Amino acid sequence: MARVEKAKKELGEYERKRDFGKTAEPAPKRRRKKKGAPRFVVQEHSARRLHWDLRLEHDGVAASWAIPNGIPETPEENRKAIHTEDHPLSYLEWEGEIPPGEYGAGTMKIWDAGTYELEKWEPEKVMVEFHGERLQGRYALFHAGKAAQDWMIHRIDPPSRERDPFPEKVVPMLARLSTLPRDDAGWAVEVKWDGVRAIAYCKPGRLALQTRNLHDVTAQYPEVRRLTRQLGSRDAVLDGELVVFDEAGKPSFERLQQRIHQTDANVVRRRMKSHPVVYVVFDLLYFDGRDLTAEPYSHRREILEGLELAGESWQTPRHSVGHAKELLEASKQQGLEGMMLKRLDSTYAPGKRTGAWLKVKNVSRQELVIGGWTPGEGRRKEHLGALLLGYFEPGDGQPVLRYAGKVGTGFTEADLAMIVARLAPLERKTSPFGAGPKPPKGARFVEPRLVAEVEFRELTKEGILRHSAYKGLREDKPASEVELEVPDL
Repeated sequence: MARVEKAKKELGEYERKRDFGKTAEPAPKRRRKKKGAPRFVVQEHSARRLHWDLRLEHDGVAASWAIPNGIPETPEENRKAIHTEDHPLSYLEWEGEIPPGEYGAGTMKIWDAGTYELEKWEPEKVMVEFHGERLQGRYALFHAGKAAQDWMIHRIDPPSRERDPFPEKVVPMLARLSTLPRDDAGWAVEVKWDGVRAIAYCKPGRLALQTRNLHDVTAQYPEVRRLTRQLGSRDAVLDGELVVFDEAGKPSFERLQQRIHQTDANVVRRRMKSHPVVYVVFDLLYFDGRDLTAEPYSHRREILEGLELAGESWQTPRHSVGHAKELLEASKQQGLEGMMLKRLDSTYAPGKRTGAWLKVKNVSRQELVIGGWTPGEGRRKEHLGALLLGYFEPGDGQPVLRYAGKVGTGFTEADLAMIVARLAPLERKTSPFGAGPKPPKGARFVEPRLVAEVEFRELTKEGILRHSAYKGLREDKPASEVELEVPDL
């Protein structure tokens, strides 16, 4: 009888926080005595922030901890576990919706359930061995902080399945500019997305985005973070492209410019509404403890598509096998940049152009280094008129910047203001161009650090652009890596 009264008293905080006329969560009731090993449940709680609630049957209640980043899989990582109020034992079997406005509003799903063996239960330390379908092994929960609710959870024994190390700083695999292969039967064909390449590192409740030059841009694209809710407790490393679509539903690198350079949180929130970004996922490099980079592309895509990652700010477009010529023509009719072809049997080679991935373009686009600028004419006389561009080629001992002409169209007023501000601290007295024709007289030079995306109609024998148009700055590629792209024939 004393244990029943104790449990009733301990559930007072649980009952105080809830209106059982509004929420379907179970109300406290007299404990029914059960035989056998004590039970546990882990509930995936998609509330304001995704987290996992661990509950252990003990002394007539379900002792509870909220674990923001999921149960650790290995002994190498301790994770925060927030000790919350005790719950009634009926909560061990409950899942459902907690309505908006109520404490813990969101979706509650049972992630795993089973029994456990109790090794130790002290006021500031609990040791158990779990016997569930997904959760198995010995764990310790221990107080670690000033506040009473500050606890940690630690796995004591190694997992039964060895996990591959979680990757860090992956440089994306690159594609060669090419024409269509004669035989496309062994190739996957995809749309070439006109955006910024990014690797997404996904862990339970956490996501980080890195561009190809390893810059962290997570804070610039907060709408992508909720992708981890679909992955739940599984970790993954994804390869994809950050894209902004125009009114016609086509990728627009020009519209993406409104997001690339923004780091102020208030501006980012406004641009999320006016220029929303979609993370287009097309490869899976790591999943649930397995490194997939040595697996063939076809297998990686099969696993990726099985995840059905689709949301307001992320998607996984389908690909086709073969039919490259027809798809390229269709993409041209739709005004798309081109197509990507990837060998079905290709492994993932970070940072390399192996020839297993090809890009075939409908329009001529090139990344070029800004080496200077010339003043404008007419109303732009006192301002930037054209950018002087170049690309690196092999020289005596080190690469040399070759002059490739200028671009003076395609700018908005906002572009001009932003570019001038970026170029000002890079000014230098001498020309950075060491090869090719001489830049025009009156040019002002800068350190060759910024990269521009340029569309053009023709490239002369001397390597000079003709009829070019500015498309935007690229933050995802170091200037030192910019070379002239020549298609494989």
